[in-house]
Amino acid sequence: MVATSTIAAPAANCSLTTATLVTKISGGSDSVTSLGMKSNTKPCCRGLRVKVKAQAPEKNINGSILNNYSTTTTETTKEEEKEETYINSELPEWNMLLKAIMGLFLATDIQWPLSKLRRSQHDKLVDSFSQGRLVQGGYVFRQNFSIRSYEIGPHRTATIGTLINHLQETVANHVRGAGLLGDGFASTPEMTRRNLIWVVAKMQVIVDQYPSWGDVVQIDTWFTSASEKNGLANHWLLRDANTGQILAKATSVWILMNKITRKLSKIPEEVRGELEPFQVIGELGSYFANHRFPEGRKLSKLHDNTADFVQAGLTTRLSDLDVHQHVNFSRYIGWILENAPPSILESHELYDMDLAFRRECGVGNVLKSLTAVVGGSSSIEAGSIIECDHMLQLENNGHEVMRGRTKWRPKGFNNIANIGQISAE
Repeated sequence: MVATSTIAAPAANCSLTTATLVTKISGGSDSVTSLGMKSNTKPCCRGLRVKVKAQAPEKNINGSILNNYSTTTTETTKEEEKEETYINSELPEWNMLLKAIMGLFLATDIQWPLSKLRRSQHDKLVDSFSQGRLVQGGYVFRQNFSIRSYEIGPHRTATIGTLINHLQETVANHVRGAGLLGDGFASTPEMTRRNLIWVVAKMQVIVDQYPSWGDVVQIDTWFTSASEKNGLANHWLLRDANTGQILAKATSVWILMNKITRKLSKIPEEVRGELEPFQVIGELGSYFANHRFPEGRKLSKLHDNTADFVQAGLTTRLSDLDVHQHVNFSRYIGWILENAPPSILESHELYDMDLAFRRECGVGNVLKSLTAVVGGSSSIEAGSIIECDHMLQLENNGHEVMRGRTKWRPKGFNNIANIGQISAE
């Protein structure tokens, strides 16, 4: 009868010993077991399991071992002794060598990708999950986004709403990547202590080319002092991550509001002190000199009798709110664009948008969207640039929520000349 036994190395540093399977007859490192195998002790890798074939001794009815098994090694064939010696002595040594080789490869495999991630002191990786990092001496936050299938419109390109959402995301990640994130959303520790939040007051977006599904967009964002005394200007530059082509530019002005009283607030000196190390002041190199933004244009106020298109009954819903418990400004953009003339939406695409936000909205507010085509609705031509004025107001009292101006170009028209004029303006 042949039995197959499994030898498992102990968890602690120890030796693989065949004599541990049976009772020793004589002591010493070369003592002989009752199976006729030498107790050959060799170092073994931790957790190694080796199968050994051993001849089970025959027993009589009372359990004693019969005499046909000798206690000397002469009873063991040379082939079995050779197999025993190979398994119990040579195999562990090879496994130790294999373990050392594998450890070397693992160490090299870990160090190699880490070396690829090393950046200079300023161009360091700040968040491996958001794939964002600080560049340009720590003044610019850079992050890549992939355009998803649910972020494109009927023309298979990203919508303006998609770009706006990614702009908001980079601003929040910039605050977090700079180590300024408090308990609030995109709020610094000093802002959190004072119950202050950022709200957007103005925004301008100029699009040269909309990215398509699967494109990777690289967004750079930085902030400077605003022309408003109590505002902070935030800027974005959108590129194709593969080619470096500029896709769009955007700029905005943010102000502080108390989230409890819902009143605007001045920027405390403590908050300015937190932001100053990351704020671009003056000309800090060609990067910022080449990416200036024009001053916002004066926007017209509309009334029912001056608007060409009026859409009433726009009720705010719970799904329109953001973390600050008011309607996110991206929803306002959606409402004014829905009221654009259908003939423009079919033959043109939006490439320039200038907005000013006046009032916040909560759940249940009913809004009215007004649109006027500059030059009159009769001036709409398929191959021309078209401008529209917009306004959102509360339907019950007429209070202004926001106003804006949009520019539309014929579809397929490249706006790279407009992008290049930003520096000149």
